[in-house]
Amino acid sequence: MSYYGTTSRFSFIAPALAIAVGLGFGMPATGQDAGPISPNLTPKLRDLLRQEMLSIEQASKDILSALIAGDDARVAGLAQQIHDSFILQQSMTPEDKQDLIAAAPKDFVTRDQAFHRLSADLAQAGRDGDREAQHAGFGRMIEACTACHVRYATDRFPMLAE
Repeated sequence: MSYYGTTSRFSFIAPALAIAVGLGFGMPATGQDAGPISPNLTPKLRDLLRQEMLSIEQASKDILSALIAGDDARVAGLAQQIHDSFILQQSMTPEDKQDLIAAAPKDFVTRDQAFHRLSADLAQAGRDGDREAQHAGFGRMIEACTACHVRYATDRFPMLAE
């Protein structure tokens, strides 16, 4: 098989990288009625969420590099790092948790939990050395990021509101 014959397997990489670095692309308008949550968050929660998102963004970029290099162990480690990140959860006081419950719709929390499950699945695919599952899992993770941003972060990613 030639090099060019294998590139179609990895056709998701360019769009995934664009999303991971925040360039994004238009999504259907369905589900956008939720609106940005950051204006409803306390400054502390907004900062914690921003820290977690930056950490996830960097790990996603690094996962992409590891996928391209075929470094299963690095994919597994980085995906596990994303799964375990939960900066919000780890750094919140009981009062912060109440503030988050008041500010964020239940769907936001559900999406976050699902995202972290996807990262755990990606970590397992890396540990198993299953490259096809790694590529598919990474794509699902990036799609989950974008879907959440379309619904809850159009103030931060206005191009997704188009």
